[in-house]
Amino acid sequence: MIPDIRIEDYNYALPDERIAKYPLAERDSSKLLIYKSGSIDERVFRDIPDYLPQNSLMIFNDTKVVPARLHFRRDTGARIEIFCLQPHLPAEYNISFASTGGCSWKCVIGNAKKWKNDTLSLVNPQNSPEIEQLGLTAELESRDGETGIVRFNWKAEGLPFSRVLEICGTIPIPPYLNRESESIDSERYQTMYARIRGSVAAPTAGLHFTEKVMSGIKARGIDTETVCLHVGAGTFLPVKESEVARHPMHREPFTVSLDLLKKLRHSGRTVTAVGTTSVRTLESLYYIGISCIEKGHPEDVEQWAPYTRDYSATTGESLDALINYLEDNNLSELKAGTRIIIVPGFRFRIVNALVTNFHQPESTLILLVSAFIGGDWKTIYDYALSNDFRFLSYGDSSLLFRYDK
Repeated sequence: MIPDIRIEDYNYALPDERIAKYPLAERDSSKLLIYKSGSIDERVFRDIPDYLPQNSLMIFNDTKVVPARLHFRRDTGARIEIFCLQPHLPAEYNISFASTGGCSWKCVIGNAKKWKNDTLSLVNPQNSPEIEQLGLTAELESRDGETGIVRFNWKAEGLPFSRVLEICGTIPIPPYLNRESESIDSERYQTMYARIRGSVAAPTAGLHFTEKVMSGIKARGIDTETVCLHVGAGTFLPVKESEVARHPMHREPFTVSLDLLKKLRHSGRTVTAVGTTSVRTLESLYYIGISCIEKGHPEDVEQWAPYTRDYSATTGESLDALINYLEDNNLSELKAGTRIIIVPGFRFRIVNALVTNFHQPESTLILLVSAFIGGDWKTIYDYALSNDFRFLSYGDSSLLFRYDK
């Protein structure tokens, strides 16, 4: 049964001055709140290796933020902001980024009402010769409210779209920072281990990690692995419906290796997820395994799948089905998508501990935190507000251990 949850119960007062507008000088100097069995401790993030279970498994999301925000103008002078969300044609991220000459993307269109289907030219305020020679244009192929399919074309022969974005785009920092992207964001709104292009928002729990912290983690015998979930623009959006049941979750694509699936199935180790995106990826695996058991092949996870029926298969049986499917089809990784929403009442099957920042009021991320720690989210947030923690993407961090009844 879909849980009956009112989003107003997950609200709190967040003063603007508590929102971290810029990152600290050192990534690992942020504060760290540790929550376990109802008790709270406070440390500095660089100390986190000391509080992780020895010989456990720590999983990171190695997606990379792309400079997906582009500014165009009409011949009339009207400015149109285009925010690339996901590739349309070609639809695969890696193929789209490798495209030369042109490609189409699903985009959010700022000032959309002023775009009358004419061809837009890129704004070039610094009169860059490189941008001028590139000749990037945008054409509207279809529109659905403030989103649409946009066709990009450029002149430079052999230049891939990934490079076009690097030259012409800006990093899409969250709107709640209330400022334009700056040079510091190109480095700091990106994890040190970011590898696979595709996100329009950073998995911000990972922004605190440094080489020194990673060395400390490995020194404790902790095994590190990665998944890749490309974070969509929906991560910025608070829940607008009063009833959470009416809030739509957007599909986000992810990849998990066969090797990691085998570790999850056979190692028996405590699993720490870095970020809510890693949690959503890992917890989606059970339901994709169910589709392999019942239908013989993996299917995307729908938003309310965990709540609308009972599942008799164990986690091990579900992972076995996934592993067998990949091996039978000579695949080294699972590629799928998820719309899963994790709210109080969710049964966690894989993740035991979570590294995460402090999230917006009335967001799906607060719901996930509440589900993970057995509903005690307010205690954590009251402590953080009373003890000068910094909030949101560039803010401080927490290490939360799952509450099991």
